[in-house]
Amino acid sequence: MQMVMPEPQIFVERTLALIKPDVVDKEEEIEDLILRSGFMIVQKRKLHLSPEQCSNFYADQYGKVFFPNLTAYMSSGPLVAMVLARHCAVSYWQELLGPSNSIRARRTHPHSLRAIYGTDELRNALHGSLSISSAEREIRFMFPEVILEPVPAGQRARDYLNLYVKPTLLAGLTALCKEKPADPMTWLADWLLEHNPNKPRLQHKITQEKRQ
Repeated sequence: MQMVMPEPQIFVERTLALIKPDVVDKEEEIEDLILRSGFMIVQKRKLHLSPEQCSNFYADQYGKVFFPNLTAYMSSGPLVAMVLARHCAVSYWQELLGPSNSIRARRTHPHSLRAIYGTDELRNALHGSLSISSAEREIRFMFPEVILEPVPAGQRARDYLNLYVKPTLLAGLTALCKEKPADPMTWLADWLLEHNPNKPRLQHKITQEKRQ
């Protein structure tokens, strides 16, 4: 009896990487190391977070002694957020980063990124998601327009519909009522394509930011 085996698959993970404010000037150098380590940069943006936004991002650290200094440090200047993709991206990025304390990293992992670019336990140059679930949450925080696979279901799906789909659809239907076209279905389909909030702009965005 001949058995039909499934086709082999490559499962690609995504993780969030942050180049922190004190090493933003090393952005191109760090990106080159990331790419040479087998990662693909699938999304990227430069932004300046407020202390409140930093508090929300690091909500799981709330109450710890270093929390005020952490939020002050992360909001002290612009940072670069990137979505990295490769097989086992979360664990490989953590391995490349090294220990969170840059002083210890220089002793135990001298070739890690935090050993090279970090200063101490707080100013450790780079951030990486600790797990697949935290990567998903952090990517959504920094890139709220991104759709992550698998497509969300249940409450997450309802949240996504309320946040992105319904406002766009409502705006399209309002425009349709004002325009009153002869073929409303085709007109609405064209309008939605034109005003899709998730229309791919990735390559242009990366190129523009690199030029800056």
